[in-house]
Amino acid sequence: MFRVYILLSQKDKKLYVGCTSNLEKRFKRHLDGYVQATKNRRPLVLIHSEQYDNKGEAFQRERFLKSLWSAREKKKILEKYLKS
Repeated sequence: MFRVYILLSQKDKKLYVGCTSNLEKRFKRHLDGYVQATKNRRPLVLIHSEQYDNKGEAFQRERFLKSLWSAREKKKILEKYLKS
């Protein structure tokens, strides 16, 4: 099982998209500052995750969410999180 996830930096209000097979462990690494891309953007909040059985599908979805084409979709996800 693979998970695609989106983190929100409470410091700079930007989003980070990632993919992992162990979301709890990966999120803890983000929080503890072991991930270079988010180390200086903490604190972070997990705002979204999606589950995939196939590694290829998960990484394809991650690539899409990191692309410019996904801006509208990420904005909807962020708005949904902020309303909850």
